[in-house]
Amino acid sequence: MTGVSTVLLAIAYEQEWAAVKSVLSDEYGYRVLIASTAKKALKLTEEANIDLVICEAYLEGKSALNVLQQCRVTCPNAMRILVKEQNGDDKKDHEAAERAAIYQFIRKPIDVEQVGMVVKRALETAELSRRHRLISRELKLNDDSPVFASKPNGRVSADCSNFEKLVYVSEPMAKLCNIAKQAAGTDLPILIQGETGTGKELMARAIHFNSNRTGSPLIVQNCGGISDEMLHSELFGHMRGAFPGAISDRLGLFRAADGGTVFLDEISEISPAFQVSLLRLVQEGEVKPLGSDHVYHCDVRIICASNRRLSEMVSKGEFRQDLYFRLKGFELVVPPLRDRRDDIAVLAEFFTQKYTELTNVKLLGISNNVLERLQHHPYPGNVRELENEIQRMVALASDGEYITSRHMSEEFLAIIPNPALDDTHPNLAIAGDTLKEKVESLEKHLVKEALGRLRWNQSKVAKELGLSRVGLANKIKRYQLANTS
Repeated sequence: MTGVSTVLLAIAYEQEWAAVKSVLSDEYGYRVLIASTAKKALKLTEEANIDLVICEAYLEGKSALNVLQQCRVTCPNAMRILVKEQNGDDKKDHEAAERAAIYQFIRKPIDVEQVGMVVKRALETAELSRRHRLISRELKLNDDSPVFASKPNGRVSADCSNFEKLVYVSEPMAKLCNIAKQAAGTDLPILIQGETGTGKELMARAIHFNSNRTGSPLIVQNCGGISDEMLHSELFGHMRGAFPGAISDRLGLFRAADGGTVFLDEISEISPAFQVSLLRLVQEGEVKPLGSDHVYHCDVRIICASNRRLSEMVSKGEFRQDLYFRLKGFELVVPPLRDRRDDIAVLAEFFTQKYTELTNVKLLGISNNVLERLQHHPYPGNVRELENEIQRMVALASDGEYITSRHMSEEFLAIIPNPALDDTHPNLAIAGDTLKEKVESLEKHLVKEALGRLRWNQSKVAKELGLSRVGLANKIKRYQLANTS
């Protein structure tokens, strides 16, 4: 976690809340983020780890009730406080309290000390609730069914850490996030590398919200599949008439984000010509719009991401070495999910909570069998693939149910890491009357299970079962097993 509680003020006029912001940040040491519209408030709840939301009754674009209801999805553990006028409708306010799970009301005119005390008590309550959930999971009674059998170490779930929206318990991610937090305190460029779906953009957003540029914008631009001219126009801006279709001047994202952060995704896809323009910006902070003779200076922090190793591209002559060394003030490599399997269970729980809030379904939890299967999946799509699977399972589950293997997709269902925990067949029935028939039935089941778990990689299956490739092929033919995946 960031170590500092974050308070989001969703307010119409910042000057009215200047004293409150000062008290919360200076006296209580909270991080305070401000949004003047509903759209900005909801965007911050999706990007940053919010612990408490104070929302005025009237915001541009949406009512406070809608904002606070949406907060139950984007930041379900955040406490929610509604600010209302003295002559507000009490009946509607109580309805709002129920629908948006509002912790407390604050009436205008604002009493700065009262707000500080209410926020402090609300955050204390949230921490007590978090600890209660952890203790409840530790002391959770076990069902006799193998579906809900406890794990060997006796733990149902472990506490997790957050770096904004990044959730983890594994040592590799803990080390990476510690370095990222240190990097956030500097103005050096940051290069984030990792496979698709590992959370590189989440890492970039976390760094921005933990830097001294939090009060300025974070702007995201994907550099893949876009022409040099268009990319130059997007980032550096253009003058009217610079090219066909340029009917007005364009500021450009670098100047628009002055004082803030620009996140360039898929930086490996930019052309050699554009690399030269970017190098000039990184070195001198100079921006020259298309069609202009004037050079502007801007102060932006650049964070880049790539799913291809830039060092390998440099060695092949596909990426400028001088730009590579400029961009990697800090180089962060996000490990794939298969290399940090300790994170799978806490991510599964996090996504389950997220989508149960979204669908308003009350689930009892995730069965151990589902967690076992999730742990053994190779995850070519990384965290994004896990999130999609959890979202699908939550959509199929009903109120009052556990998520079990019958809710899983065929791809995950083919993985049976431990037949004893298979909640589809909790008591394996061995067919046959004679000993020979029973042994053959068991052998067929074990071969089929190994083939499914190892995705029909016959070399791996043969090695695990102590068979030759020919011997395994004979058993597949004998038991008429087929690859249905």
